[in-house]
Amino acid sequence: MASEEKGRDSTLANMGRALRHRNYRLFFAGQGTSLIGTWLTRVATSWLVYRLTHSAFLLGVVGFATQIPTFLVAPLAGVLIDRWNRHRVLVLTQALAMLQSTLLAVFALTRTITVWHVLVLGTFQGLINAFDTPARQAFVVEMVDSRDDLSNAIALNSSMVNGARLVGPSVAGILIAAVGEGGCFAVDALSYLAVIASLLAMRLSARPRPTHEVRVLVELREGFRYVVAVVPIRSILLLLAFVSLTGVPYMVLMPIFAAQVLRGGPYTLGLLTEIR
Repeated sequence: MASEEKGRDSTLANMGRALRHRNYRLFFAGQGTSLIGTWLTRVATSWLVYRLTHSAFLLGVVGFATQIPTFLVAPLAGVLIDRWNRHRVLVLTQALAMLQSTLLAVFALTRTITVWHVLVLGTFQGLINAFDTPARQAFVVEMVDSRDDLSNAIALNSSMVNGARLVGPSVAGILIAAVGEGGCFAVDALSYLAVIASLLAMRLSARPRPTHEVRVLVELREGFRYVVAVVPIRSILLLLAFVSLTGVPYMVLMPIFAAQVLRGGPYTLGLLTEIR
């Protein structure tokens, strides 16, 4: 019996071993808080566009405007991230994302917001994400000193993202019903303070940056060649592209199903987003 309990304790300790690293522990706490806020804005934005327009077409346009900058810019951003200080990039992208959510909150709370505001600010967020996502994923290597704990850190990242996806939409539904979309945007803006504070509190050792004698476009072309040549990588990316193209876009129309099919409100939208 004692050996079984000892084994369970050892398993639990191994599941969270990446949290032994101070920098990753700070990042995990800050990013986990911020991701919940991100889901508040996603759900609130969808409901806001539907409430203002009752148009499935405009819901699709807003979703397209939010995602297309990331699709177009992310490959180039990935090359640039390798040349820049990833910690500084993350501080900047998180600060800009906080500004974007703050502007959404101001427009919504003052009742001056229009679909054009959402389109422009959504495009701005897409550009931010194009740099933030590769920088955040690459930065994990710098937060975890031991290579043995790197796989655990990646697994914890996935758990954090999925956990936020479970909690955020349901909270968003409650907040929209209670204080409106502007309240969700304001909470999201405040949540960025957690991740920015965690980034600034990190103690990072100086790392020599590799010199890049090859031009950016040459490195980008080499990256595409590598993806085409390596079958496992190519297969994974094609699968992700197929799922993103055919499966994920139904999320854009979720407010239509919540309001017109199920005759519900923002809380129904939150539940649908949570269980998707």
